[in-house]
Amino acid sequence: MLPSSRTQLGLFFILLCPANIIGLWWAVGSPLVMDPNSICRKTKRLAGKQAELCQLEPEIVQEVAKGTKLGVRECQYQFRFRRWNCTSHSKYFGKILQQDIRETAFVYAITAAGVSHAITQACSMGELLQCGCELTRSRAPPFPTAGPGMEGTAWEWGGCGDDVQFGYEKSQQFMDAKSKKGKNDIRALIDLHNNEAGRLAVRNYMRTECKCHGLSGSCTLRTCWRKMPHFREVGDRLLERFNGAFKVMGGNDGKTLIPVGDNIKPPDKQDLIYSADSPDFCSANRKTGSLGTRGRICNSTAMDTSGCDLLCCGRGHRDETVVLEENCLCRFHWCCVVQCRKCSVRQELSLCV
Repeated sequence: MLPSSRTQLGLFFILLCPANIIGLWWAVGSPLVMDPNSICRKTKRLAGKQAELCQLEPEIVQEVAKGTKLGVRECQYQFRFRRWNCTSHSKYFGKILQQDIRETAFVYAITAAGVSHAITQACSMGELLQCGCELTRSRAPPFPTAGPGMEGTAWEWGGCGDDVQFGYEKSQQFMDAKSKKGKNDIRALIDLHNNEAGRLAVRNYMRTECKCHGLSGSCTLRTCWRKMPHFREVGDRLLERFNGAFKVMGGNDGKTLIPVGDNIKPPDKQDLIYSADSPDFCSANRKTGSLGTRGRICNSTAMDTSGCDLLCCGRGHRDETVVLEENCLCRFHWCCVVQCRKCSVRQELSLCV
């Protein structure tokens, strides 16, 4: 594994672990170390800019950890019906990070996006002293809101706009801090590109929100501010980029990336890129990070990636009846308790063989 990849992999080991700082745990339910002192205790593993943040701005590192967890959860949501489902198994996931495949490209992008989103959110919530609401004095007016009665409505910038630029810069400072790239270090170039694609999926899709003011519900004045997209939108957008990811190879100068194939346009900054083909993830293989799909729940009637034919790799599936307990017959008692009974529900599942 290249030195730059080792640095990034070390970052994931440090950020995404519960009690043991050396272990890597991607399970959503696992406790994440939120104490920046615990994260930064291993600063020798980090690049200079990362160590600097640990020393000078530990509260930023805490938001980095939250953003990383946000990215993990979104990865597992977006890939829940795919053969590789952003597995939480540490030994297998580490192998994914060591490869330069499309799945790794998505992980890097969604993690960088999560860090940018979490830091920006903390700024807007007043949880960080270094930042706050976005400055809007010099910005052009917002686009007028369509609808009857909105023509000529006065407006002003106000509220608490999200300072996405601050989150973008801190994510860049932490996630892109790497060892110096050696000659022909294509992996480092690809990682940096995918990190940037993730951040742009947040920064380039800010939306304008407005609130009306006036007597009796009239809208004589609008106060407008800019908000980040919901993180689910970010995940959806990056999944589209994953589906259309570009395969690239390194140029002779060691500083450029060239798309593989004839008459293919160069990827732009928001595209995801990779250089190696993914395994099929059908069978368990620790070397490639594949857990296989045996025992996975599939949809026997679907024709997409969740369907038994694709998810089970043509091996077939079996139907199984399970009995689950869930809350039922819930009643609200004044004040203020909800009491429910437990009901047994039979559910038919299709499982890959």
